[in-house]
Amino acid sequence: MGANSQQSATAIFMMLIGYGVLSIGLSYWLKMPISVVWSTPGAAFLATSGALGLSFEVAAGAFLVSSALIIITGLWPSLSRLVSRIPPQISAAMLAGVIFPFVVATVHAAVDFPVLVLPVVLSWLVLNRVAAVWASPAAIGLGFVLISLSPEASGYHVDSLWPEFSLVVPQFQLAAILAIGVPLYLITMASQNLPGIAIMNSLGYRLPVGRVLTATGIGSLLTAFFGGFGLNLAAITAALNADSGASKDPNRRWVAAAFGGVVYILFALLAAPFTAFVLAVPRELLLALAGLALVNTFANSVKTAVADDELRLPGIVTLVIGAAGITVFGIGGAFWALVTGVLVWLSARSIRRVRDE
Repeated sequence: MGANSQQSATAIFMMLIGYGVLSIGLSYWLKMPISVVWSTPGAAFLATSGALGLSFEVAAGAFLVSSALIIITGLWPSLSRLVSRIPPQISAAMLAGVIFPFVVATVHAAVDFPVLVLPVVLSWLVLNRVAAVWASPAAIGLGFVLISLSPEASGYHVDSLWPEFSLVVPQFQLAAILAIGVPLYLITMASQNLPGIAIMNSLGYRLPVGRVLTATGIGSLLTAFFGGFGLNLAAITAALNADSGASKDPNRRWVAAAFGGVVYILFALLAAPFTAFVLAVPRELLLALAGLALVNTFANSVKTAVADDELRLPGIVTLVIGAAGITVFGIGGAFWALVTGVLVWLSARSIRRVRDE
C-alpha cells in the first residue's frame, strides 16, 4: 500500500508492541485471558487494496478512521447484549469450524514432512499422558528446533536487527476512507472481534465488551501513526489461552494471555529475524505446530456443539460453514458460520413455538 521496507518494519514492530501491552494490561486488569492480535482477513483485504495506488500516508488516514469506528462501537452497549444472547453451543461450533483447518494441517504436514512433524506429534502424545500442561509448548518448541536445523530453513538470513522507526503523517481522502477505512472496520468486527467475543463466551468468560473494544480501538489509533492497521480481539489465540490447556483453574488462565503479551513484545524486539525465519520455512510446518496445540480445544468444542439435542443441527451447520474456509464480500467464514448458525437456531425455535401453540 505504498509503504517502503522500513515503514513496513516499523508498522509490524509497533503493532507487536501494541498486542503485547494490551494483552498484558487487559488480562491483568480484568483477570480474564484476553488476547489482542492482528486481523488476518483485514491484512488480506489490504493486500488486495494495493491496486488502488494510494500513498501510505493516505492509507494510514483510513486506518485512523477504522480505529475511530472501533472506539465508537465500544461505547455502544447494545453490542455486548447482542453477543451475550448467542447460545454457547453455536459459539463452540464456530470455534471448532475455524480451527479445523489448522488441525487437519498437522496431518498433511506429517505426510509431507514426516521427519520434522512425526517426532513432534509423538512427543505431544507422550506428554499428554504424563504432563498434559506441557504437551503443547514442549512439542512446539521441539518443532521449531527441528525446523531450524533442517534444510527447510536453509534460506534464512537477516539483513538488519532493527527497523528505522518512521512516523507516518496521515492524510484523509474520502475515497480512501470509503474504500479502505470502512471495509477494514467491518471486516475486523465481523471476522475478529465478534467471533473473539463469542468464543470467550463459549469458554465461560463474559467480557466487558465496551471497555475491551474501546481499549483496542485506542491502541489501533495510536499505532496508525506508525502505519499499523489494527489491534483486535483474538479468536484462535483466545481459544488456546482461555481453554483448560492453559490452566485447570479458569480464574488463572489470564496469566497465559498476559505471558503471551510478553512473547509479543519479545517478538517486537526481534521482529526482523523472526519475520525472516517465518518467511524462510514452509507455511505448512507452522500451521502443523498450531494445529497440534489446538487438538484438545477442537475436541472440547465439538463436544459442546453437539451436546444439546435442540441445538445440534444449528451447531453442525455452524461447524461445517466455519470449516469450509469461505470468504464472502471480504468477510471470513467465522462470521458467516455464526450468522447462519444463529439463523438456523432462530428458525427452529420459531417453528417449535408455532407448533406448541
